[in-house]
Amino acid sequence: MPRPTDKKDLLTLSQKNFKDLNDFVDSFTEEDKNKEFPKGTMNRNFRDVLAHLYHWHLMTIAWYTIGMKGHKPEMPAKGYTWKTTPELNRKIWETYRTTELKKVRKSLDKSFNDVQGIINNHSNEELFQKKKYKWTGTTSLGAYLVSATSSHYDWALKLMKKAMK
Repeated sequence: MPRPTDKKDLLTLSQKNFKDLNDFVDSFTEEDKNKEFPKGTMNRNFRDVLAHLYHWHLMTIAWYTIGMKGHKPEMPAKGYTWKTTPELNRKIWETYRTTELKKVRKSLDKSFNDVQGIINNHSNEELFQKKKYKWTGTTSLGAYLVSATSSHYDWALKLMKKAMK
């Protein structure tokens, strides 16, 4: 399915890709779920990838909360720019590298539901009209949500599948 351009497709694809991601992880034994990936990626195992998704959910929720109150959120995070996201992602990795996979998965499930709630609380127009909200700049709220959900889950699943070959 191409990148979602309406609420229905965003909900459908974000839920499908999240389910596919979880089904893939669940297809492995507990031992395999904790195995290190081959060298070459910063995210070294399932926990790292899922923690990355979780933290980006949290940032998206924070941007939304701040932005919808009429303020300009610091994006992607305080002290970082879009050009320095590799450094931000390294910080995220460092934050969660000792967290148990089970805890990361529980947190990710909750943040997934929170993001789905944001999507459900808006009309198609509110999600996909560009420049609808000052804080989203020239893009739409939906574009941020697509990036934080369906597109990000697709990236994560591809990374995991490649690593587990």
